[in-house]
This record gives sequence, C-alpha cells and structure tokens, in this order.
Amino acid sequence: MSLHPFVDAAPMAADPTIPTLTGLLAQRAADSGEREFLRFGDWSWTFAEIDAWTSRLAHRLIEVDGVRPGDRVAIMLPNVVHWPVGWLAALKAGAVVVPVNCSYQRADLAFVLRDSGARVVLTDAERVGLVAEVARAEGLEVDVLDVAEDGSEPFPATAPDRVVDADTLANLQYTSGTTGFPKACMLTHDYWVRLGWLCSGTAGLGRDDVLLTAQPFSYMDPQWNTAVALTVAAPLVVLPRFSASTFMADVRRHRATFVYVLGSMPTLLFKQPPADEDRDNALRAVFCSAIPVALHAQLEERWGAPWREVYGMTESGIDLYSAFEDTASVGSGSLGRPVPTKQVRVVDPADPAAGEVPAGEPGELVISGRPMMSGYWHRPDATASTLRDGWLHTGDLVVRRPDGGIQIVGRIKDMVRRGGENVACAEVEAVLERDDRVVSAAVVAEPDEVLGEEVKAFLQLREGVRADRATAQDIVTRAGAELARFKVPRYVEFVADFPRTPSERVSKPALKARAAEQPGTTHDFSPRRS
Repeated sequence: MSLHPFVDAAPMAADPTIPTLTGLLAQRAADSGEREFLRFGDWSWTFAEIDAWTSRLAHRLIEVDGVRPGDRVAIMLPNVVHWPVGWLAALKAGAVVVPVNCSYQRADLAFVLRDSGARVVLTDAERVGLVAEVARAEGLEVDVLDVAEDGSEPFPATAPDRVVDADTLANLQYTSGTTGFPKACMLTHDYWVRLGWLCSGTAGLGRDDVLLTAQPFSYMDPQWNTAVALTVAAPLVVLPRFSASTFMADVRRHRATFVYVLGSMPTLLFKQPPADEDRDNALRAVFCSAIPVALHAQLEERWGAPWREVYGMTESGIDLYSAFEDTASVGSGSLGRPVPTKQVRVVDPADPAAGEVPAGEPGELVISGRPMMSGYWHRPDATASTLRDGWLHTGDLVVRRPDGGIQIVGRIKDMVRRGGENVACAEVEAVLERDDRVVSAAVVAEPDEVLGEEVKAFLQLREGVRADRATAQDIVTRAGAELARFKVPRYVEFVADFPRTPSERVSKPALKARAAEQPGTTHDFSPRRS
C-alpha cells in the first residue's frame, strides 16, 4: 500500500463532493454498508448499522425531546460508541452538538450548559445525577438522557426530513482555555467534511486502512478521525483512553495502519521499555503535532513507520503538514507547508498590516482559507480579535525556514520576560526533554523583583531517577550547553505528573495553581543578575 499525499501547496480544483457529515454517512451506508465503521474494544458496527441507529435516535430526539433545528445537544460521555452515535444522530436532527469533557465537575459543567444553551444532554449512569443536579441548581430546562436506554428502538431507521447543508452549524467546540473559561468555536458541516477530506488526502488514506485514536471523544481528534473514516470508508478503532504502556500493543492487536498523536504522547511512548515486538505492527503513517526533534528519527526507527508533523487548531482544523515523501523533514523541527486550501503569513504581532517579516525572523503565524470556524459563540470581541480581515491570528511565534517550511519557536503569551530578554518556554522545554531522565517538562515565569521574571522548570522524571538537587543541577547544567545563559532555568521543581488538557498538553494555569496550593521543593540555582 503506497502513500499518495497532496503535493505541497498545490491548488485544489474541487471541493468535497458531499458537503455534510450526515450526507457522508448516508453515502457510506449505501455504497459500503457492510464494511466495518466503528470498533470499540471487541465490539464493532458497520456503516449501515450506525446509519440506522443514528436515524432512529434522531427521530427520538425530535419526537420525544422536541429538538428543533439549531437546538444544542450536549454529549457528556467517555469513549463509548454512544458518543459518535449521539453526535451523528443530533446532526441528523438538525441540532448543534456541544461536546463536554466527561471529567468536568459542577463549575465547568454549569458554565458550558449555560453558555451553550443546551436543551438536551446525552450522558451515562455515572454522570446523569451530576447533570441533573447542575441543571436544577442553575435553573436550566434540560432533558437528561441516559444513553444506555436511549429509547430509539421503536423509531424509523430512515433519516428524518431535516434540511442540513454545508453551512449548517454542527458543533460548539469548546477550546481547552488557557485563561478563564473556554470559548466555543462554531464549526459547520463544511468544516468537518473538509477536515476529513484534507486529512485523508495528506496522509494518503484509503478504505484498506485501519485508523486508531485514543484521545477523549469530546476533543477534536476522534471527531476528525470519524470524518476521515466516513470519507474513505475505513474502520476507526477507538480506545478508552491513552495509556503509554499499552498504546502500541493496541496498535498491533487492531492492525492499525494510521494513528495521530500529540503533546507529550510521543515522548511518553518512546520512554517505554523497548520490546522485541516493537516493529511487529501494520503502521504505515503517523501524524503527530509537536514531534520531539531529538527523537524524530528514533521514533521512526523503533516502530518502522514514517512520522510526520501536522499543525492545526480547533479554530482552523488542519493548516500545515510535512509530506511523507519529505524525508529531509525528519528531525528538522519543521511544521511543513500549507495544505492546499490554506494560505499562511508570518507577521509582526505588533503591526500585522506591515506585511510579512523577513525569512528567519520570528513573527506570528496567521492563516486564511478553509476549513475555518465561523467565530466564537456569543464572543464577538474575541472573534474580532482572532479573525481579522479573513486571517486567523494563531498566537504562535514561528519563523520561515530556508527550505520554505514553517518552524514554531513559541507562543506569544507563553514567554518569560527575563530582564530585557524574551525566553520562549517551548524552546527550553524541548532542550530539557532531550535528557533521558526527563519524561516531560513545563517551563513557566516566576516573578522576580529585579528582572521582572525568572525561568522555572517543572520536571517529571523517569521512574527510578532520584528527584534530588544533584539531579536537578546536572539536568540544568546539560541544558546550559545548548541554551543561551539567560534561558537556563534558575528554578527546578520535580513533580510526579502534570495536569493536562484533553489534548494532552500541560495545563500551565492548573500547574501553577497546584504548585501554589501544594508547594513542593524548589531548587534555586544561584541568582544570575546579568
């Protein structure tokens, strides 16, 4: 089986032939009905079975719950088949789906239900009491449906007569939120169909592939994997959760050919003990966001498959990728080039209208094209700040490489301002994580009365490594051989784990809050007042 990704930045003449997710499901039920669509553990369902189930549930939502076009239906479930079934059923009913992190407690859940105006919540027995309690406390009129008994059986297995087109709103997708409560990206059917179409094309996927995902379904990744499966009529395997110790065993067991990982996942996978069966798998393509540069070649060698960088956001789907033929990108740190339907610029954040900054100089990455969110739900000011004159301002600092690719250097807001120097946290974290003793690193700003801010590193160590001052000193000294002196962490604190967002990124606000409430031992390595 060969890979046939799109040519970098080539113009795309045609749009996806089917403009909606519901239309894609109907087409797959018609032309590939008996093919496997979804696999959860030892259970699987065909395209025809899911099409019939979602139609029955859509009728139930309309006739019993009174769901009208545009109503919001929240889904608060772990990774079970009822999640994609509920999603597709609500879309058939003309509703807008609100994915809710199933680990949310009262405050977060109350915010999402209030902000979205959800009328129905699909959940399970473990959470039905919490949802009902929050709805009562907030005075919300919400129907709570336990999916174990969804009541859909008596209803027709044909889709209800609801008009859905490319511009119909499909999701209110709440971002993880770095400060305060999250914002909801308004995502249309066109967004999801185009995202599945682009991802399948860039990865060269077809009906003989087996996709596998382990992230929470409330997050983007299993949803766009579902769109890919619908696009190419391939099965999607959904794991209950990500576990570094069992992930590759599941890849082997299910004969997965394509996976997407991100955040800390590649580092955690690589730091598992090597096994004789590592290369005994069917993988032929791995997409990853933020591949550790120093590990890139070793990741490919260990599991015998090409790993390529892909960049995107909830707001914009997929934006940049490295082609699988581009072996020169391995270990380069390049994010690649734009997908065929996107354009990118690198601009001065302080004066984006002045045009692009010179190649090699850092600037903010801004993006235009499709897919793209319609804006933030009930947040006109935030929408106007992020979407300006058709360009999405990502907040990511990047440089254009000599080969034309884009390389990330940090976040505009994820910086330490040490005296007169700006320190990109991502750069320091990458250097720290090259140390074999470090599983994961998070760098934050620590207030300093002289310099304004100092560099502090939180480090999670590999099992068996002593979390003492000598280890901290040695790690910092090694980092100093690669970093400018002003970038080397002054403070080091060891942690057993990191609080993470659903996208497996470290939640730095939660980390700093935890450190303030439960302070650990902080090692201070001599004030540097230069």
